[in-house]
Amino acid sequence: MPSAYPDVQPFDNEVYSYNFPFVPRYDWLARNPKQTSRLPTPVPYVVIHHSYIPAACHDKDECSAAMRKMQNMHMDDRGWCDIGYNFGVGSDGAAYEGRGWATLGAHALYFNTLSIGICLIGDWSTLLPPAQQIKTAKALIAAGVQQGYIRPDYKLVGHRQVRATECPGQALYEEIQSWDHYSSFPATYKDLINIAELPESVKKNILSSNATKS
Repeated sequence: MPSAYPDVQPFDNEVYSYNFPFVPRYDWLARNPKQTSRLPTPVPYVVIHHSYIPAACHDKDECSAAMRKMQNMHMDDRGWCDIGYNFGVGSDGAAYEGRGWATLGAHALYFNTLSIGICLIGDWSTLLPPAQQIKTAKALIAAGVQQGYIRPDYKLVGHRQVRATECPGQALYEEIQSWDHYSSFPATYKDLINIAELPESVKKNILSSNATKS
């Protein structure tokens, strides 16, 4: 099958053996992206999300349908070039390839160039994801470090720390604070202008946006 990412170099197309179920794009019937941009790797941050809608999925068919639903919403309703997340993780304990390791995501405004975005499919506002879903999310991050896409000294944050949102849900947000590499900074999106890795041009855009809102 032709690659959905013709601009990705052969290194990024190497087949890796994961120690958890991994579902590539073609296997959940992903649409081809309208365009792609290269993600500078290794990234210094991992951002955890929940989907809220669609709800939790418990087998490959349900989770593949959830990935397609998110992709359709992101591409058709929001006008993005692909599903926003780099990866999704289902309650079936499988990781689903979104934009993947080497392609710039659209999951955290102003923060995409610094991060891999991982969405735990479901609404985790009051309930925790199943243990297997959490285990796979952690294993996926470890695989990203091992493969050189995530820095060994990466920082883990919830989406609400870089955007004005309730995501990844209160229950999941409290859970990730016990994970390795969790960082309490940035505490909110207002701290983004103090992040050293963020380009000055992006910080100017943030300040300009905040000025417009005030």
